[in-house]
Amino acid sequence: MAAIHRRTVTFGLAGLVLTACGAPARLAGTPAEASLPTAANPGWDAWVASFRPRALAQGVSGPVFDRSFASAGFVPGVIERDRNQTEFSRTLEDYLQIAAGERKVALGRTSFAQQRATLQAIESRYGVDANIVAAIWGVESNFGERRGTVPVVSALSTLAYDGRRASFFEAQLVAALKILQRGDTTPERMTGSWAGAMGHTQFIPTSYQAYAVDFTGDGRRDIWAEDPTDALASAANYLARSGWRRGEPWGMLASQGSGGTIIQPQPGGPAFRVFPNFNVIKRYNNSTNYAIGVGHLSDRLVGGPAIDGPFPPDRYGMSKDQRIALQSRLNAAGFDAGEPDGVIGSGTRTAISAFQQARRLPVTGEPSLDLLRRLGG
Repeated sequence: MAAIHRRTVTFGLAGLVLTACGAPARLAGTPAEASLPTAANPGWDAWVASFRPRALAQGVSGPVFDRSFASAGFVPGVIERDRNQTEFSRTLEDYLQIAAGERKVALGRTSFAQQRATLQAIESRYGVDANIVAAIWGVESNFGERRGTVPVVSALSTLAYDGRRASFFEAQLVAALKILQRGDTTPERMTGSWAGAMGHTQFIPTSYQAYAVDFTGDGRRDIWAEDPTDALASAANYLARSGWRRGEPWGMLASQGSGGTIIQPQPGGPAFRVFPNFNVIKRYNNSTNYAIGVGHLSDRLVGGPAIDGPFPPDRYGMSKDQRIALQSRLNAAGFDAGEPDGVIGSGTRTAISAFQQARRLPVTGEPSLDLLRRLGG
């Protein structure tokens, strides 16, 4: 189970990538989905009826099953998200802006200060640096702001019924029902992402069963509460059991220190000197960008400086400063590109398309130096 919990797994042509928690990868700092409505579906109803004896045979009690499904339903939006994913990779420069941009760092330092005593107690017990645990929290749920609002039983049963990864999601659903049976939370409080990742640290149910802990001592491993204590301790427990080395760094820029392994994730970008704890972070999510993002955010939370490039121009020939200028000028022209951060996402592309359409240009949604010049650059 640990292997599927912390290993990136790709299923099928849709390019579904499972993150640290076994859930589809969501870039740090991107908005979580809103609540998704249920819809009548006789096929799903029949599937639930056929699933009930299988769940009971695996130790789920009848009353728990019935209570858990009393308010559950088929969620069309879950299927839509599952089938309409596109493979997309960010450069390290973009990823760092999302994972450890100035707003994220400011929020993180406030959150770190608020939870300092708790995080230090967790560090004392598990040996994982307090700022590393806080950085995991920041990357996974933006310090608790984006934990997911989709009922987990509804999401997982919808995906299991859909059948493309039926055995995986059915196993997650059984695990979720056993969590409810244990009394750690209620069906109403058990919410998460559209694919079943839950709480402040976005555990899928089988991962929760393996690594979640009751650090508060109230008898429940509550990763959903406003109080993030159990979730933070659970993340630390996972890292500790994955081989975290107490007192050793995750990494640094290659020009600093000595030893370790030198990596350069983005051609033309900065090189890093990484150590065994870097690979432990990758057990949480098997992505080099993710591990550097967590490590760098952890450094920033305790006063470390931002990485000062150099990063090469992007595939459009644009620097970060030029991308920020493009977003700023789109906003000034009345085309909402969101906060100018240099990351070209769906909001910026929509704004570009609207500008191109308004100016009777070919509508591509793609940034360019020519577009920057047309906007006054």
